[in-house]
Amino acid sequence: MKLTDISPAIALSPLDGRYHKQTAELTEYMSEPALNRERLHVEVEWMILLANGMGNGPIVGGVKPFTDEEIEYLRAIPENFGAEGIAQMAAHEAVTHHDVKAVEYYIDDLLDKAPETLGADTQLPHIKQLVHFACTSEDINNLSYALCIKQAVENVWTPAAEQIVNHLAEKAEQYKDKAMLSLTHGQPATPTTLGKELSVYVYRLRRQLKKIADQEYLGKINGATGTFGAHLAAYPDVDWIAVSREFVETRMGLTWNPLTTQIESHDWQAELYSTISHVNRILHNLCVDVWMYISRGVFAQVPVKGATGSSTMPHKVNPIRFENAEANFEISCSLLETLAATLVESRWQRDLTDSTTQRNIGVGLGYSLLALNNLMGGLNSIHPNDIVISRELDENWEVLGEPIQTAMRAAALEGRKGMDKPYEKVKELMRGHSISKQDVESFIATLDFDEATAKRLTELTPATYTGIASKLVDFD
Repeated sequence: MKLTDISPAIALSPLDGRYHKQTAELTEYMSEPALNRERLHVEVEWMILLANGMGNGPIVGGVKPFTDEEIEYLRAIPENFGAEGIAQMAAHEAVTHHDVKAVEYYIDDLLDKAPETLGADTQLPHIKQLVHFACTSEDINNLSYALCIKQAVENVWTPAAEQIVNHLAEKAEQYKDKAMLSLTHGQPATPTTLGKELSVYVYRLRRQLKKIADQEYLGKINGATGTFGAHLAAYPDVDWIAVSREFVETRMGLTWNPLTTQIESHDWQAELYSTISHVNRILHNLCVDVWMYISRGVFAQVPVKGATGSSTMPHKVNPIRFENAEANFEISCSLLETLAATLVESRWQRDLTDSTTQRNIGVGLGYSLLALNNLMGGLNSIHPNDIVISRELDENWEVLGEPIQTAMRAAALEGRKGMDKPYEKVKELMRGHSISKQDVESFIATLDFDEATAKRLTELTPATYTGIASKLVDFD
């Protein structure tokens, strides 16, 4: 049997198959039916503005202001767009071979049916020429995409990202005093605290999420080449700039773009996708760090009852959540960065390359959302391994070479004797040797420190040499 013969159709993309549950929320905003619903919304609201004006009567002639009942009927068109409507619109597109024209004809169908709900006196069946009036397809598309993307980012992607950040912030506060050995270049280095290291990610991520929260979503409605040519040909006395601005800003809730070709220039999309990709890469860095902490034993994983770690090695608990998150962040970045690079270009006043690329915005967001889901699951399954953390600190007393040689430099500046070449003396003692607490104390005792400094250095341990790491958590 051919898999293509099975009904309902088998999903080609894993986002719509294996991972459907984790990404289904985006369907509400980034699917083709969601786009068509917003197209209906834009078309209907444009009709209402043209008929009812901006407080001083209709903008176009031959139309009476819509009644409250007529406005309610029109706004119900996108609100009630469901399975039947999707099939009906698809039937129109099969004939028109043009997606926005199919939207226009779908509205025409419902205008014809208006008397069944509003009575024979309604004007709606007679004002079909108001549908898509003076518009090019991109007037509808750019606004519809902006609304879809804005809702998807604000209602789905951002809450998932914020859940990660809030979790990290909570753990940073919980572990702000938990000392741990640092590794720079993979080698033992100045100790830090687990909380401070988590706070680094919180700070980085919050900067990017603020950019996303402040992101402008631009829109335009100005005709075939952005000149309002058709608008003025029909109604030369109308202030179409004011009408356009009112529609984009007040009716659509977007930022008005006054200067475009046939398409809105997509610069805001490039900005948004670049920032989301940046978030992906920061979180990819977190995945790698945590994976290595698990490998090192700093984090322990909580086994899932009944789950298989390895198909042949029963003892293993593989960090698959973090590995899956890594891979999906990478796929998301590749898509979003391609979109950011290509959407800002268009040949002269219009080419169609953005039509197919924009249909993959939901895929780029979907892989990021899937990665966020995996990462959250992974973070919920780990906890610090206190035994390993303490052992690492206790086995690396050589990290106290830094504070000792720095204190020697300070003493030399104050004129104390025997403090020359502090770096070299500490290096001779500690590099390439196994150093104990006693070795450190004996070395300090040979130096001419004042009593307070000698006491402070002698009392220092790898676990207490964390500077103000715990206080830095408050800056996240």
